[in-house]
Amino acid sequence: MTTTAIRGTIDSRDLRSALGTFATGVAVITTLAADGSPVGVTANSFASVSLDPPMILWMPGRHLRSLGHFETAKRFAVNVLAKEQSDISRRFASGEDKFNGLATATGLGGIPLIEGALAVFETTTAGLHEAGDHYIMLGEVERYSYRCGEPLVFHGGAYCNVVAAA
Repeated sequence: MTTTAIRGTIDSRDLRSALGTFATGVAVITTLAADGSPVGVTANSFASVSLDPPMILWMPGRHLRSLGHFETAKRFAVNVLAKEQSDISRRFASGEDKFNGLATATGLGGIPLIEGALAVFETTTAGLHEAGDHYIMLGEVERYSYRCGEPLVFHGGAYCNVVAAA
């Protein structure tokens, strides 16, 4: 089925379905609350911005319950999840006790880092910009690590497998 819509006639549910045709990786963004407790949320809106200086972004929604913690955070980390970490993605997409029993390491400034992630980017918050019903949060990369492996991928409202080209 092909649907074409023009501005003014756009149905938000249908637009979301159209946007869902773009496969994305899945990450957990972590920081610390003002009281030092860990905070984290699942995101698929992560991107590279610049190599010089090294910058990345993610886009939290205005509806995010933990948004206030990220708005005031001096640091955050992006933990790119591996294929076998869909349970972690689900845990951070909902639930209250997100870090209970989860293997983590301590990053710069005490930020929790997800063990087993494919890549981890530890950043200093470099800006927060309004963007409709979301914000664009920039981070300057201070330290990163990565390993080989298959990424956790989200497409069409579900996790899926990818096959690397030969």
